[in-house]
Amino acid sequence: MSAINEVRLHGIAQLIVNNKLLAEPEALELQHSADASKQSFLHHLINSNLVPSEKIAYSIAKSFGMPLVDLDCIDETFIPRTLINEKLIRHHGIIPLFTRTNHLFLATDDPSAQAPLKEIQFHTRLSCTVVIVETLKLTRLIKQLFYENEIQELSLDAEASTKQEKVTLEPDRGQPSVSMTTATDDAPIVKFLNKIIVDAIKKSVSDIHFEPYEHHYRIRYRLDGVLTEVVTPAANLACRISSRIKVMANLDIAERRLPQDGHFKISLSPSYAVDLRVSTCPTINGEKVVLRILDPDTAKLDVDTLGFTAIQKNIFLNAISKPQGMLLVTGPTGSGKTVTLYTALDRLNKQESNILTVEDPVEIKVPGINQININPKIGLTFASSLRAFLRQDPDTIMVGEIRDFETAEIAINAAQTGHFVLSTLHTNSAAETLTRLLNMGIPSFNVASSLKLIIAQRLLRKLCNYCKVERSDLTRQSLLELGFKQTDIASFAIYRAQGCDQCNNGYSGRVGLFEVMPISQSLTELILANGNSLDILKQAQDEGMLTIYQAGLEKIKDGITSIEEVNRVTVPLD
Repeated sequence: MSAINEVRLHGIAQLIVNNKLLAEPEALELQHSADASKQSFLHHLINSNLVPSEKIAYSIAKSFGMPLVDLDCIDETFIPRTLINEKLIRHHGIIPLFTRTNHLFLATDDPSAQAPLKEIQFHTRLSCTVVIVETLKLTRLIKQLFYENEIQELSLDAEASTKQEKVTLEPDRGQPSVSMTTATDDAPIVKFLNKIIVDAIKKSVSDIHFEPYEHHYRIRYRLDGVLTEVVTPAANLACRISSRIKVMANLDIAERRLPQDGHFKISLSPSYAVDLRVSTCPTINGEKVVLRILDPDTAKLDVDTLGFTAIQKNIFLNAISKPQGMLLVTGPTGSGKTVTLYTALDRLNKQESNILTVEDPVEIKVPGINQININPKIGLTFASSLRAFLRQDPDTIMVGEIRDFETAEIAINAAQTGHFVLSTLHTNSAAETLTRLLNMGIPSFNVASSLKLIIAQRLLRKLCNYCKVERSDLTRQSLLELGFKQTDIASFAIYRAQGCDQCNNGYSGRVGLFEVMPISQSLTELILANGNSLDILKQAQDEGMLTIYQAGLEKIKDGITSIEEVNRVTVPLD
């Protein structure tokens, strides 16, 4: 902190403090971080989300005595974009709004920089007047103004990359072949989408979001569980982009009023193919499309890399070694449940075992395991598949998700009749899973006799080992309030994210947080007595179970993650 305190605030940073939008220590730290990443303080502040963009713009306009303009009210078709070349606009972040006689009105978010103004006056031979606009709206409008150029550049990049890396679309068996090229008018869209998808796969992105809004359209990647904006195409391209995705997934391009689901496969080489699941949803501004990337290369089926503590790992391995019973993994969408289940299946996948899975859809393909995609349109559901499995001489059965009473009943009956059953549920904790099954209508004696282990989990980001910084601003009292024990505090260091060329945002990769609850004799008695989730949680903790939040504290102690990240994905118990 001493190095930061030696730096003095200047420019916009001082203005923000003077207007009481940030405390001086926070501003100093932000300025130091902005300087280290060679980014302007203003843009670094916007990216931090500490102060709303509109408040920053209002404060700057008031301090400089300049008018504040809402770019959403500007008709971009009247903007004299050819008056200043694109390179100059992008470099300085300044847009020409309109001219009056020999006067040019410019929109900027930072009037403290005088050099860009002089450069534009020199090139245009016009006297210039500056108005203030919000940073986010300015960035978005610049992208929209030159998006057709950006599309063409991306298309050329994609075209060049395909000379080394062939991208082909593989339809499902029985479906008509779909070409990766289309009409000449849409060729840039085709190349652009290929580029967006291939880049996402290379970066290990889990989902791609295509989102229409009233005045713009944006594309975001979900990387390490966090959504990040990639590009904001012009709003009038929304229909062409969603139509192209529908063609790839063999969906009805004319149907825009109802949600649709589909999937397709992209082959990047003869030995490397990636499945993509497509979901469309009508919104008031058009169709939102989400692509879920099911990349087999991102799934590491190794129990040592999941994130279990040593005790949790032993409980997990002991549970999956049993010949019968049920193991349930619970957590929100995208919390790594499928990888945990397949890690168990991978250890059970032996020549003498018959393993069957039913999923929606199959996310990880494993040789030696019989896998089924459900298809409700023809009556192939989780429940009907389970009934068929029981006539297939199974040893182990995995059900992608227990969604209703019928599926739960058949799965529990299978676990009670000599089969090992694995599945998932959407609940917040291990204890709540038991009450969820009871609320579905499963009798307590069936739950108690079949369940052997419940795992609740989350995924959190790991700190980048190249740039994580040790914190010295935390008091002993603040650590105790977080939940650390008095005896532990002196024995570990706590780190925060910073950001570097290796990671960009201070984090790299993810690891699991687990609540591992074996069903002991005491818990069985509680279930039979219809105990509530709080009673079950207390008993499990008395028997040594860590909650997800407590598991997060262990990851902080080990220097794996930050306090902010644990608070982002977990909720401490009162």
